[in-house]
Amino acid sequence: MTALPLETDPARIDVQLSTSADGCSVAVAGEVDSTTAPGLRDCLLAALERPGSAAVEVDLSAVTFLDSAGLSALATAHRAAVSADRVLRVRCGTARAVVRPLQITGLWEVFTVVE
Repeated sequence: MTALPLETDPARIDVQLSTSADGCSVAVAGEVDSTTAPGLRDCLLAALERPGSAAVEVDLSAVTFLDSAGLSALATAHRAAVSADRVLRVRCGTARAVVRPLQITGLWEVFTVVE
């Protein structure tokens, strides 16, 4: 398994890209806002460009804040996945900071959400 940290402000967000024989996953912790969302978007797009399984999983269960910029980054990655005939799975856990924005915007029904 390979884990690559994304260069971000460690006080605000931590993004880890991991690859294994089973596929690719991106674990995110911290605040996803207008400052940190572009880095997350770039990481997700890079993960979707990697050869391997059809699915990429993004784990947002440790995210403490998700604003419209973060939602936009996720939507951009979702569109890229659909265009590449891949699946972007979103793991939210029970974090209200993630679940509620996804539900309010209707993205909960668009994304492949796994528990």
